[in-house]
Amino acid sequence: MLPFFMKLFTNSAPPPPDAELLRLYRETGELAHLAELFQRHSEMVFLVCRKYLRDEEESKDATMQLFEHLTKALLQHDVANFKGWLYTATKNHCLMQLRAQKGQAATLNLDENWPPLMENHEPLHLTEAEQTEAAEQLLREALQALPAEQNTCVELFYLQQKSYREITDLTGYELSKVKSYIQNGKRNLKIYMEKHHAPR
Repeated sequence: MLPFFMKLFTNSAPPPPDAELLRLYRETGELAHLAELFQRHSEMVFLVCRKYLRDEEESKDATMQLFEHLTKALLQHDVANFKGWLYTATKNHCLMQLRAQKGQAATLNLDENWPPLMENHEPLHLTEAEQTEAAEQLLREALQALPAEQNTCVELFYLQQKSYREITDLTGYELSKVKSYIQNGKRNLKIYMEKHHAPR
């Protein structure tokens, strides 16, 4: 019984919320704050990786790669909801890894001659230079910088090859909204990657 009563008189401070740890990391750059923040959600990250990659060792590697990615990304982006942002970042990382393994395009072609947005769209093809690790990293950052609705629709349309109608069914967005989110998301991706000197 003694341990129970001791707890009643122990003033143990609650752990800081995600937003506070994120603020501390952005202000100080101390990895200890980021490590504590990431540790809270590492199980979620690993499980998402397992869901997409279906391999335990690859999922462990992907989890570590994501932590390394966060060390820079969180200093560049103002993240309001860390858990939701991390989930999206994890999913995007896994999808790109799968596409790279299949020999498919790992980044999007943002040239002016993009195919028009239509129901029966063709897969996007890339130049050899755009398939570099730097380009993949830049695309991940560009996707994460999009508003949530644009991020979701662009990912479903281009990375998962879903049709407008399928995206409407999956998200509940109106068809006109889906088309608008994809169009605006494509434009914002192009602007972001040009601004940050994406390989052409």
